[in-house]
Amino acid sequence: MNRTLVACGASVFASVVALGGVVTLTLAQQLQQSPYAPKVGDPPEISNMRLVGYSDLQARSSYQPTIHKQGNRYIAYVGHHGGSGDNPQPVNALTGQGELNGTSVVDVTDPKQPKYIAHIPGAVGDGEAGAAQMTRVCDGKSLGKGDPNKVYLLRAFGREGHETWDVTDPAKPKVLARMLGMTDTHKNYWECEGGIAYLVSTPPGWRTRMTQVYDLSDPANPVKIRDFALVGQQPGATGAVPVAIHGLVSTGPKGNRVYFAFGTNKGGIMQIVDREKLLKGPKEPTPENLLYPQVGRLDMSPLAGAHTAMPLGKFKIPEFAKEKEGTERDMVMVVGETFREECGEARQMVYFVDASIESRPMIVSHWTVPEAMGSFCTRGGRFGSHSSNEDMRPLYYGKLTFITFFNAGMRVLDIRDPYNPKEVGYFIPPITRATQPRCGVIGGQQRCSNAVIQSNNAEVDDRGYIYIADRANTGLHIVELTGEARAIAGGLPPLQ
Repeated sequence: MNRTLVACGASVFASVVALGGVVTLTLAQQLQQSPYAPKVGDPPEISNMRLVGYSDLQARSSYQPTIHKQGNRYIAYVGHHGGSGDNPQPVNALTGQGELNGTSVVDVTDPKQPKYIAHIPGAVGDGEAGAAQMTRVCDGKSLGKGDPNKVYLLRAFGREGHETWDVTDPAKPKVLARMLGMTDTHKNYWECEGGIAYLVSTPPGWRTRMTQVYDLSDPANPVKIRDFALVGQQPGATGAVPVAIHGLVSTGPKGNRVYFAFGTNKGGIMQIVDREKLLKGPKEPTPENLLYPQVGRLDMSPLAGAHTAMPLGKFKIPEFAKEKEGTERDMVMVVGETFREECGEARQMVYFVDASIESRPMIVSHWTVPEAMGSFCTRGGRFGSHSSNEDMRPLYYGKLTFITFFNAGMRVLDIRDPYNPKEVGYFIPPITRATQPRCGVIGGQQRCSNAVIQSNNAEVDDRGYIYIADRANTGLHIVELTGEARAIAGGLPPLQ
């Protein structure tokens, strides 16, 4: 993802000592402290949530957490962005060696005491250019052709491609296959039932980032199925290039739909695709063949992006209970990503799309954190939406969703009536000495924003715990619901 600002690097900092404890800048690059900026030692900001456990993740900038139950254990696989110019290889305390950011493996069986058990180094490169941001994990028994006794990890490898790993023993991961030769690799998706994988990247000849569909039912032997993108992105096309894909979510063989999100922070497009037609249809990337699987498309405002397109399923809308038709609606949630610090662009938000008529999806409601409740535009860092959790198991699905909002932390939305979503909880983690400011051109000046939380992604497990990964090197927070939010979820054990 292109962005104006990067993590503070050697060209900006004169010195960085003790994980960001002491920072010295030139006069023109002074850190402009806001009176609203958090301070080390401040408590978290909380509503209807409480902190359960925490891992510092070795002060690595974090992206996607995936929580997987392996036997009687719960293991978190956390993807990372690349390091900064000042600290390209943080020290792995398990080996005593500096390692390129990659994938952290954390045993969260006891969420109160997470145990860091392995780090898998990623690709060379700072920030978005390196590391291994995306993680997906599947059991061999569900994939179809893998060893039924094994557990497998799919991860992005920098901007170069994707890899599969055997993580049956999560403390001793073993690489199985590498699919390289790409650029601009990003947010993949893996259907554990059957093993179809959607790998986001830009292969040679394509005009922008698109999707390569693979059969990874045997993770050691990837089989490519086809390439897929919007018309105009394929090799040989002319004219303007449509906005690049960010990622996608599939409902698998039973749901037979794939929801693609294009245009991460502006000119968003949500595309609904017939999965069976995508997999079995003609594969030559002609305009006709690229359009063949499409069943619906929503073109959003130039001010609104589409980072995540998350299918929510069918809802009976309370307001329509007495109507003779249309009482049940098929809903999709689209979340845009904020790129610029200190509200330097249009607000990115959460949009709820009624896709009951798939050929004519329409936005029917939206939600954002009110800026005034935390002076978020002036406390530093990015403020605005980033992504939602993607878990479709019944514990929270159709009732609550969890949205990361960068310096506004992670927000809990009651979506039982998606025409009228409302917030029922939030958790803004506290900063630490490891939390990094972001430096670059802000408001036309070369300077750094405050060191603030930049909650990047959130995911849940089947016990109800929520995991929040921080982009600004603060680590992984494990939280749980309380109060009204917990009551809405239902089925959770009593709080201890």
